[in-house]
Amino acid sequence: MSANNLFKRHISEMKQRADQLCEREGLTLIAIHAGQIKRQFLDDMEYPFKASPLFKAWCPMHNAPHCWVLVSLQRSKPVLVVLNTDEFWVEQPELDKERWLSLFHVELISRPDEIDKLLPYDKARAAYLGEHIEVAQALGFSEMNPEPLLSFLNYYRAVKTDYELHCIRRANATAIQGHRAVAEAWQQGASEFDCLLAYMQATRQGENDVPYPHIIGQNEHAAILHYRGKSKHALLPGLQRSLMIDAGADFAGYAADISRSYAGAAANDEFAELIVAIDQVCQALALEVKPGMKFETLQYRAHIQIAQLLFAFGFCKLDPEDMVKKQISHVFMPHGIGHYLGLQVHDVGGTLADPRGTQIPPPSFFPQLKTTRAFEPNMVFTIEPGLYFIEPLLSRLQDSALAHTINWNRIDQFRPYGGIRIEDNVIMHRDRNENITRELGLV
Repeated sequence: MSANNLFKRHISEMKQRADQLCEREGLTLIAIHAGQIKRQFLDDMEYPFKASPLFKAWCPMHNAPHCWVLVSLQRSKPVLVVLNTDEFWVEQPELDKERWLSLFHVELISRPDEIDKLLPYDKARAAYLGEHIEVAQALGFSEMNPEPLLSFLNYYRAVKTDYELHCIRRANATAIQGHRAVAEAWQQGASEFDCLLAYMQATRQGENDVPYPHIIGQNEHAAILHYRGKSKHALLPGLQRSLMIDAGADFAGYAADISRSYAGAAANDEFAELIVAIDQVCQALALEVKPGMKFETLQYRAHIQIAQLLFAFGFCKLDPEDMVKKQISHVFMPHGIGHYLGLQVHDVGGTLADPRGTQIPPPSFFPQLKTTRAFEPNMVFTIEPGLYFIEPLLSRLQDSALAHTINWNRIDQFRPYGGIRIEDNVIMHRDRNENITRELGLV
């Protein structure tokens, strides 16, 4: 099916959800605000614009400050309100090129405040969804981001339409080009910064286009889970031990989120073997997930497999199950095994038991879990096992009563490598799991 037909079906599904929500909550209008540009403090420069994910769920426009989607039971089509001015400092939306606009009733405004003319005078049964509460208040809304609406929308956002699956596959295909470029550049001696340039060149997406900041860490930097630095210093081959890259891409507002780790010229054979072992854990876990399974179960299985590696590689002498029970495995993999993926890289709905907003808190044993809900078909999620040598966590372990269970000489041999993370993006179908990242060719 063509992308246009997929989008048509997507908008139909979104309209059905909105109508159901309006009927349930007694609303006549849901006004979804894309957002507006923010100026930097004490400056006349602006931050890069990011549209609200609630707006992106309806509209794939990238340049959409001051735009709106208005949904009501009275109209069969949603209304797309677009700011189109004669402002010459910035680019204007090129609406004549968008075939999907036929699915909307389009209204153009020349100033942001003209949205008021398209809203009902009495807004008692209208709800505002968006970031800018001050705008909603100025327009006379009394219902702003009401929890019943957000819970309903977030719950159903976890289950993707065919159009959304198409977009996430396209985002993966783009990100894979970047990952391949970085692997090649780094093997040729590129610095972290030069790897970033290679990634952006291959994906044709800049730092403000991607769904999250690129993480590209050499050697000890690979132990920093959200490393933001980009060293411009190229390492000599004798110092090039490891590289961890966690980087994604965007397609029509949807995210890819992929991680890979590499052994450098100065790495020993065991570190390369450990990368292969983590890679095998990632692929095995992606196959294990079944409808009805909870993330907590997957998290436990991941920790058991990480603990088995800690034992096999001589880092800890305890039985793997004891390592997990005593939370030693938490030191080496302190994050969750994955999260939902979609309009946001850490997509919403992962802790909701139902569309009414009932929460499923993370278990006390795995408080870092971002997702506690059971898996369902058409959910998209990441699988990202890791094994790291993180100094603050190792220091706490060394000062604990469990220090004697650790081979610290062995740990010292691996500290200079920082750590390993392998991350794939997976779609759950009724009859199989589609590992998008692997099926599109990234090993």
